[in-house]
Amino acid sequence: MIKLGMYGSYFGKDDPKTLPYVEDVIDFAYELKLDVVDFRADVGFRSQDPDYLRAIKIKCLKAGLPIGYLATGGHFVGTEDELQQKMVRCKTDLDTAVFLGTPMVRSFCGPTPETDEGKAREVACFQELCDAAAEKGIIVGVQNHPCTGEGVLSLLRETDRENFTFILDTGQWVGSPSRTQGVPDPDIDTYEFMEQTAPYAGYVRAKVYKVDSGREEWLDYERIVEILKAANFNGCMSITFEGKDANECDDKETFRRAAKYLRELLAA
Repeated sequence: MIKLGMYGSYFGKDDPKTLPYVEDVIDFAYELKLDVVDFRADVGFRSQDPDYLRAIKIKCLKAGLPIGYLATGGHFVGTEDELQQKMVRCKTDLDTAVFLGTPMVRSFCGPTPETDEGKAREVACFQELCDAAAEKGIIVGVQNHPCTGEGVLSLLRETDRENFTFILDTGQWVGSPSRTQGVPDPDIDTYEFMEQTAPYAGYVRAKVYKVDSGREEWLDYERIVEILKAANFNGCMSITFEGKDANECDDKETFRRAAKYLRELLAA
């Protein structure tokens, strides 16, 4: 059975934020009776102090909400110094993930590098991150942000690490309507990318942009859920709100409507 959760970092419209800290996200996820929560390492945490992180871990446990993943950086392109800085951040976040008891860190790939040298450096960085994560018993999930189906499959194949998996982001493909304010690119079928990669997905980020009507209007979740079910996906689907300019209802109501909508689709 596909589990439903929420990502505790999002580009909402409320100012000030109605869910500014991870504690608020945990309380709200509990209110919505979700199954899991996901966090971003550099957003919503009041501190990296061990006592504080331990309190967050206990709060999640008492709420019955496991942490699915901790989002770190990635996008391994740039100069050697830039790549090193990105790797330092990712490895630091691995330690936080271990302390929180989180099984996976999320890293994103970005567009496939254009040169063979760029591709090789990207693969080498993901291999280094996976090797560091393996020593700590952690999985690295790569998110398409943005990429193509073949780009994801190539990266998974070339990185070739047992603890390297795929986090399918429904709204951050090359050509996604999220990148063109709801207007799909007629020359790119992002649903074909999802069909290509769904069999390799260990997690799903369910992007929500415009759900005032009670259903997501920019993405066809009826089709997406069928793709996931056809691939026998049985993991977690994490609601991620990015509809700052498109949605009319407030941030909490957005999550309420999205959760209701996706629950109905998953149960059908």
